[in-house]
Formats: sequence, structure tokens, C-alpha cells
Amino acid sequence: MSKEKEIILLNISGEDKPGLTTQLTAILAQNQVNILDIGQAVIHEDLGLGILFEVPAKSETHPILKDLLFKAYELGVNVKFTPIKESKYTEWVNHQGKDRYIVTLLARKLTAEHLSKVTAVIAEQGLNIDFISRLSGRIPLHEINTNTRAVVEFSVRGTPKDHDKMKKDFITLAGEIGIDIAFQEDNIYRRSRRLICFDMDSTLIQTEVIDELAIRAGVGEQVIQITESAMRGEIDFSESFKKRVSLLKGLDESVMKEIAEKLPITEGAERLFATLKQYGYKTAILSGGFTYFGHHLKNKLGVDYVFANELEIKDGKLTGKHKGDIVDGTRKAELLKLLAFKEDIHLEQVIAVGDGSNDLPMLQLAGLGIAFHAKPKVKASAKHAISNIGLDAILYLLGFRDRDITAN
Repeated sequence: MSKEKEIILLNISGEDKPGLTTQLTAILAQNQVNILDIGQAVIHEDLGLGILFEVPAKSETHPILKDLLFKAYELGVNVKFTPIKESKYTEWVNHQGKDRYIVTLLARKLTAEHLSKVTAVIAEQGLNIDFISRLSGRIPLHEINTNTRAVVEFSVRGTPKDHDKMKKDFITLAGEIGIDIAFQEDNIYRRSRRLICFDMDSTLIQTEVIDELAIRAGVGEQVIQITESAMRGEIDFSESFKKRVSLLKGLDESVMKEIAEKLPITEGAERLFATLKQYGYKTAILSGGFTYFGHHLKNKLGVDYVFANELEIKDGKLTGKHKGDIVDGTRKAELLKLLAFKEDIHLEQVIAVGDGSNDLPMLQLAGLGIAFHAKPKVKASAKHAISNIGLDAILYLLGFRDRDITAN
């Protein structure tokens, strides 16, 4: 019967300093040990380093541990040695093929309650947390405001006991304590998204343009009621679109320019688009709104594609009609598929972002569908929801850290 292998877990803690890891691993190198696992974290210059190593059969364990202990004393750090049974290590190896997921917690300010309640849902589902990483920069103590971001990412392992219940629990919890929680499978597609498709009105901009046009035409209240009913999914989008456009008949086209120049851009949009462009992502506007305003945003934000509805104009006035096919929910999903084909990417590599019920077909088709500050029905049906911070939250779902984001 072969001798059981000697496996040691070395834990080092104390003040971080340059060269510390080099000096400790040099001792391991001199003894030709095999490194089985390693992990390190530094929080406010306090180091936590773990090294799991196998002692070669020809070597003695005691001298290695003695040398590590002396070196740790010289460096002013603490060490702890834990023998690991070979059977236990084999068990860890056999579990490494388990499903992995990423849970992202996004808030204006991070509290212990947030962490406690999110991790409770994770634990209830029988998932193990392997790593916790902070994606956002540190927030100054006296500068908490409406534009701050506190984002933490959990890498978890295992298979959820009840995926639907977990999603429901996360949605309920997010609403109760004012945070956003995203749960994604940690697969190759999650790390290779290439195309992001956006709704325009109430997503990229903080208004519904057709309502703004209607106010100028003197039919604001009537059109706003139809818009809200359509976004809630109470009436067919195409039907509501025709009704609203007909009420704009006679409006001077110069009004569109005035509105376009004052469009309220959603928080985080400029930071998001500048970063996506820098890293080579493609972006598209798929909107039930109007091409005039879509092209204005294309020029302002650097959007690659714009698909929306075109208003008919004669003699400088809106006729109350539109040109071409209506871009409704079904058409948005078709356009998303066409763009994925054009860019030669898998649908799993596409992100779709929107707020209304007419966005649901593309949100459900995309690999990552995000309901952004959306109506309750949309939020409940989408895979993910962002309701508490700006559009740049999407960067964190892609795994970006603040230090990777040069646009502010």
C-alpha cells in the first residue's frame, strides 16, 4: 500500500509588503514542493495568502515548516500550517467540475445588511462562495451621493436547489433593501459578450420622446396615457403607436431639433459607451421611438447601429403618419438576431437592455437581458434587472472594475 501524500495548507496573514510572497515561496522552491492551489487577497494593506502544497516523498516536512516559520518571523507576519488528508484533497478535485455562477451586488452604498441577506440566499440554495471581489472603487466617507457606486462580485460554485425560487428571492430582496442583484452562469459567453442592444426612450434617455412631441402639439395628456398603457403591456404596441403618431399631425419639424438638443441622457450612459467603444464592443439602438432622435444619440454617444421608426414629414410638418414597418417588440427581436448574424456572434454573446413590455422579446432572446428601471411586469419577466444605479452598471456585469474604466 502506497504511503499517503503529505499535503499542507499554508495560511499567511499580516501587513502586506513587497517581496513577501517571493521570500516565502523561495523556501518552497528550494524544497521542490508542488503547488496545488494558491489564493491571495489584500484589504487595506492587510494580506491574506493561502498556499496548498504537496511535500515531495523524498523531502522531510519538518525542516520546510521550520524555515517558513523563521522567515515569517523575520517578515513580521503570521503563519498557520494545516495538514490536509489526501482523501479530502481528492474530494476537492472531484468537485471542481461543478457549475459556477457570478452573483453581482450593485448599490449606491454597501452595508452589512446587504451582504448578510444576499449571502443568505446563496447559502439557502446550497451554493459555496469561492471568491468575493470589489469591482467599484473605494467610496470616500463623506461623499456618498446619487452617483456613487458600490459593487461586489461573488464567484459561487454548485447547482441551485431551485433556480426559479432563487431568482424570485433575489428580486424580492432587491426591492426590499434598495439594491440590484445579478445572477449569471460563469461560462465562456459571460466573458465574451460583443454586442449590446438598447431601447432608447426611458432607457438611454430619461423621457419618452413621443410624449415630449405630444406636449408641444397640445395633446400631451392624451398621448402620455396611451404610452403608459402600452409600456405596461395593456394594449398592443403597434396599435398604440399609430394612435399616438396620428395625434402629432401638423406639428412643425423644427420642434424635433429643439427636443433633441435637450434630451436628458440617462446616468452612466456616456461612461458606458466610451468604455464599450474603447474595448471594441458593438452597440445598437433598437427603438419603438423615432430615427431622428436615435441618430442624434448615435452622434453623441458613438452608437454603431440605429433602428427605429421614421415619421413622415411634408412641407415641414408632421403628417400624423410613419414610414415603413413599425419597430415593435417582435421587430426588435428580429433585428437583434440579424445584428448577431452580421457581427458573426452567438446570441449568448448579445446583451439587450430595455424598460417596456415591447422590449421583452429581445430581452428574453439575448444571452443577457437587462430590465433597466423597468415596469414591474418587465422586471419580473427579464433575466436581470437594474433599478438603483445608472446604465454603467452593465460594465460591472461584464466583469469590469473601476480601474479598467477610463471614462467617467
